Amino acid sequence: MSPTSNGAAPGHYRPDIVRKIKLRIVPFLAVLYIIAFIDRANVGYAALGMNSDLGITAVQFGFIAGLFSIGYFAFEVPSNMLMRRVGARRWIARILFSWGLVAVLTGLVQNVTQLAIARTLLGIAEAGFFPCVLLYLSQWFPERERARVVAQFMVALPVATLIAGPLSGLILDHVHWLDLASWRWVFILEGMPAVLLGVITLFVLVDAPSQAQWLSAAEKRWLTDTLERENAAKNARHRQPGFWRSLLGARVLALSLIYYSKSVAIYVLAFFTPQIVQGLGQNLSHSTVGVLSALPYGAAAVVMVWWARHSDRTRERRWHVAVPLFVCAAGLCAMPFAEGSLVTSLLLLTVVTVAVYATYGPFWSLPSLFLTGPAVAVGLASINSIANLGGFVGPFGFGALETATGDITAGLALVAIVLVISGVLVVRLRFVRDAEAALRPDDARHDPHRTDPALQKEIP
Repeated sequence: MSPTSNGAAPGHYRPDIVRKIKLRIVPFLAVLYIIAFIDRANVGYAALGMNSDLGITAVQFGFIAGLFSIGYFAFEVPSNMLMRRVGARRWIARILFSWGLVAVLTGLVQNVTQLAIARTLLGIAEAGFFPCVLLYLSQWFPERERARVVAQFMVALPVATLIAGPLSGLILDHVHWLDLASWRWVFILEGMPAVLLGVITLFVLVDAPSQAQWLSAAEKRWLTDTLERENAAKNARHRQPGFWRSLLGARVLALSLIYYSKSVAIYVLAFFTPQIVQGLGQNLSHSTVGVLSALPYGAAAVVMVWWARHSDRTRERRWHVAVPLFVCAAGLCAMPFAEGSLVTSLLLLTVVTVAVYATYGPFWSLPSLFLTGPAVAVGLASINSIANLGGFVGPFGFGALETATGDITAGLALVAIVLVISGVLVVRLRFVRDAEAALRPDDARHDPHRTDPALQKEIP
């Protein structure tokens, strides 16, 4: 094997190049995702004043909050396919600008119907952002870095909530400009950064490594060769699916169901945690509610990166997804027993939040184990769009059960059941186990499961 011009053999791994790329693009993408999640989830904080002003019930709020996911679902796959044609830089910029505009206009709604329309349009505007970024990252980072990179990008989610809670609380308590209710300024002020960042994106991102002026020719060649070898190996292991199998194949649907359970839990936490915390204490200010609601997400930001590093180091994915799902379910089941205790409830909320966020890095390494080429764009978008229906079903079902029963116990039990089912499913995915074995060639020869008759019943 002949050395390259920079002294490294073609197969020699270059962590210095990977580190350089990470520092260049991951922090910026994380900032974009922070803004995205704040703009989709701040309705939970605005509800502290908005629900009474507009006469919104718990059922209506759950339905309206979840409408974001309906618009998101309908336009996710087309958006990701268009990114491949238009280019990541321009398409991500377009997404940012359009969702920022809708987010700002949400602050001007006058009734329940207008709010419902605004939430649906927000989902349509943002559709494709997350899978577009995942596809973009897959074009820059080798497989062995994927869980870590995804987790470092997705640490934006707990950080967003860590920011959104105190920020929204401060706006609710102190911003009453132009005779507008403070909850309206939550939408307006938190939506404006997306419009500005849409313009900045055009100058920061490039569509492919070959266009990166900040990489040397040797660095570009190493990255291109490494990614091409990985794609060739995946193509040899798996026959690449056509459009419909990438969209609705058994493997894609299985991963969608697993991620769906996470979406149910995430959005129930995002939309209802402020109201749950407010109900635990007497006369808590909006600022205090915001700060207390944000605390679990600080812990989640740390643990999700550590858990993803552990998954990359061990080259194991299934149990790194399943274990947090089981822990989250157990925490949700325990919450009703802590009712009335602010400290205990916050501890359990922290456990639940940390667990559900820990799944992100390992989970989003699963599709890239068997998808390459055009199938990646369709498959990632399909998994994310189907799964994000949990963002509609979860809040709506939780709100309906809370209204019907008078407390949150039944809603929490529903979410826990979905999580347990998904945790069992992920450890039974034979195609994931086989792909993991291929990533660990030395371990694969000694894999005791390869002759385990029980695994004959696993999903192929």
